[in-house]
Amino acid sequence: MKSWNDAPEPPWTMTAAGWLRAVLRGVPMAVLTFGGLIVLLALRLVEAPLFGRARPWTPGITRFVCRTNLRILGLDWQLRGAPMTGKGAVVANHASWLDIFTLNAGQRVYFVSKAEVADWPGIGWLARATGTVFISRKGTEARRQQEIFEDRLRAGHRLLFFPEGTSTDALRVLPFKSTLFQAFYSHGLDRVLQIQPVTVVYHAPAGADPRFYGWWGQMDFAPHLLKMLAAPRHGRVEVICHPPVPVDAFPGRKELALYCERVIRTAHPLAA
Repeated sequence: MKSWNDAPEPPWTMTAAGWLRAVLRGVPMAVLTFGGLIVLLALRLVEAPLFGRARPWTPGITRFVCRTNLRILGLDWQLRGAPMTGKGAVVANHASWLDIFTLNAGQRVYFVSKAEVADWPGIGWLARATGTVFISRKGTEARRQQEIFEDRLRAGHRLLFFPEGTSTDALRVLPFKSTLFQAFYSHGLDRVLQIQPVTVVYHAPAGADPRFYGWWGQMDFAPHLLKMLAAPRHGRVEVICHPPVPVDAFPGRKELALYCERVIRTAHPLAA
């Protein structure tokens, strides 16, 4: 029996009107994104000598670019709850590459991503410039990655990662892997950090397949991006910020991961 991950992408066809919409949305989004990158890099030349690893200015550019791109795309973005303000990290369910925009639009965060993303054309440059932490799946890299996590957390960077380990069809929350939670239980970090669970819920356009925004299995990025740009109308996305919890309220990484998974899953009205 095939699993949801093997299910084919909902069928769609490109029309002349679709190509026009793709151009009218895609061009300004590209100009805004890479124009924002140039401004960010220029500002970082001043920010870095003054503040070192801290980034008090440049994350604001990222938030502006992401929010504006969502408006250009036509995806209604709704924030519920309050983004955390203290030291710590954010964990969320992962449905699509669109999560980069929807989660960056709400608060200043630095994504944790698989190492391969660093080599993706265009996206890799943006990820590196905005301070993304790249991790390898190799066991031999575990200690070095632990040190990078600790260093960034101690610098006040609010890391955001997806414990599911992969994106989905937007209709489910997968079991959370607890490995990355271990970084919060080293050298006293558990006594000063908090974790905020965040639920991301995509609502497909009226009449569309409920998996419309999902990006899963072997789906390629470029066709999915084109589908988003060409869509005659868009639905909405809810970003639900749950109350942060202190790390030391849980005896270990597995208990903390299970709690976050349960909170996120419970708040997801579509989750299977």
